[in-house]
Amino acid sequence: MKRWLQEWLQTIRSFNRNIRYFMLANVLIQIGMGVFSVMYNLYIRQLSLPETVSGSVIAVMSLATALMLIPAGVISDKIGRKWIIIAGTLFTAITLAGRSIVMTEQPMLVLAFMTGIVWAFVQVSGVPFLAENSAPRERVHLFSIHFSLVTVASVIGNLLGGIVADGFMFFTSMTSVESIQASLLVGVVIFALGILPLVKLTATAQYVEQDKSSVEREDVVETGFKDNLKIIVLFAFAQLVIGTGSGLVIPYLNLYFADRFDASNSYIGLILALGSAMTAVAMLIGPVVVKRIGKVNALIVFQLLSIPFLFLTAFTSSLFLASVGFLLRQALMNAGNPIQSAIAMEIVADKYKGLANSVNQMVFNLGWATMGLPATWLVATYGSYWGYAYAFSITGVLYLSASCYFYMIFGRRKKQREQTV
Repeated sequence: MKRWLQEWLQTIRSFNRNIRYFMLANVLIQIGMGVFSVMYNLYIRQLSLPETVSGSVIAVMSLATALMLIPAGVISDKIGRKWIIIAGTLFTAITLAGRSIVMTEQPMLVLAFMTGIVWAFVQVSGVPFLAENSAPRERVHLFSIHFSLVTVASVIGNLLGGIVADGFMFFTSMTSVESIQASLLVGVVIFALGILPLVKLTATAQYVEQDKSSVEREDVVETGFKDNLKIIVLFAFAQLVIGTGSGLVIPYLNLYFADRFDASNSYIGLILALGSAMTAVAMLIGPVVVKRIGKVNALIVFQLLSIPFLFLTAFTSSLFLASVGFLLRQALMNAGNPIQSAIAMEIVADKYKGLANSVNQMVFNLGWATMGLPATWLVATYGSYWGYAYAFSITGVLYLSASCYFYMIFGRRKKQREQTV
């Protein structure tokens, strides 16, 4: 274990200055976002607003992000990643601060829409920034470490959110609503601190791979726009299916534990944090699996293994089993994210990487946007047991469909390419 940890630390030290500052910034940003994401649905719930408000907020924000991602990607390509990321982070912090204060539905929706627009600039620029500051041979390890650090930061944020809210209520005379507001504002301050390392980023110099026959370049399609657009669309369809499934359950996991099991804020923060911690470990294991069975197969294996635990979470009436099912599903499904990012950055030519990332992010967010209202409608209509059972089950079917599709399109394609070499 010690040797394994030393190897990862050595790998991090080998990354350039830009990547290290970018990772530090994202740790702070994700701690703040972790606080906000775990507490905001609970904030809406404590205000006694209708269940559908949470779904509307998620839908509006996701839709705004989806609509803005491609324009944001084009702007990012033209003026550079650094100032796009800084501006996006600053304005996102401002909108999050506003959302922490307002207490009625209409301002919540307006600010959620604004958050979605400005957050799109941050989302669309991150992966291309890392790709531009690394060689192709580094990217699986780079994305695994980066996603893992971000996930650990979310662990801290999830824990901090519930503990700070409960702490304010216990040690002060704050009401439950005021304590959650205070917790949200603490998250916003931490989020905003992420701007400081971003200012230290320097102009990006793209890495150009000289050896076109290397393993890292073997899956890249021809440089023509038509060929690249075709592969981007094929990849994006899988992302759309996964995003649709995720949108049914992931934004409402905190409400799931609160509604079905009447769990406390601290327990919800703890269980979400543990899920993120397990995900971080699984992400670091990902490159080992990739070496054994390849990127595409590793991604599919992680996704398929997560599905039984999704169904366990859907139908159990035991808080313990629900927690176990959630933890294992969370770790396995998200372990494939760095691998998926590496694949997306390798299957298209360099000049189309920004477009590919924009499209993938856009369709994923469209999936979230379309499922916000159906998810809350299911719970409002069928109750805390069957409502969530139906939502989780539909997600399981969508995940299975996406995995089969991904294997048919990209797994077979890789085998065909290997046979022609």
